[in-house]
Amino acid sequence: MIQPDNIIIADDHPLFRQALLATLMPKFANCKWQEAQTIAELEQQLIAHADADLLILDLNIPGGHGFNNLVNIRKQYPQLPVVIISAHEDNDTIGKAIELGAAGFIPKSTPVDTIYQAIVDVIAGKQWLPSQFQQKAPEAEYHDIAEKVASLTQQQHKILMMFAEGMLNKQIAYDLNVSEATIKAHATAIFKKLNVRNRTQAVIAIGQLDLSDQEFHHS
Repeated sequence: MIQPDNIIIADDHPLFRQALLATLMPKFANCKWQEAQTIAELEQQLIAHADADLLILDLNIPGGHGFNNLVNIRKQYPQLPVVIISAHEDNDTIGKAIELGAAGFIPKSTPVDTIYQAIVDVIAGKQWLPSQFQQKAPEAEYHDIAEKVASLTQQQHKILMMFAEGMLNKQIAYDLNVSEATIKAHATAIFKKLNVRNRTQAVIAIGQLDLSDQEFHHS
């Protein structure tokens, strides 16, 4: 069995992370584990550990806006396998994750021993999907917005996520330590790439990559 050297876990549920690590750490004796519970922490871990063997990513991580985060990571770190771990277990969510480049999809209801086997499979270069999953044909419109989001630069993606949080240009400029004019210039470029006219349309467009609301909010 291939032994990983370094795995990143991005999940905002401390109890779930601890339970997962308690199971996996003894099985991967020499592996270093990096933890992130926010998008900002995940960005830091990815920069510091770009050569990690695996990223275990919760789609519900705050600020990630569902699949937008996966699309961005797959573009920035194409060599890093990403396994999605999620409370969502519906066919559409699993299908979209795989279509957008996830190497595996593990529902959070999966027994921990099976989670271990899933991770072993992905590290060995295989795809792992839950047995109940039925593959459907991809949706063209959905794929189109994913490609547009993937065309954004890292800074543009960060600004777009801030738009989605409802932040004003002035607040974004302050947070990123740039001028308001710079944010406006980035916004124009973002709108052009997404083929929308304004911020509202941009947020509606990327809403297609959000998770459905049938759900499973963290307590």
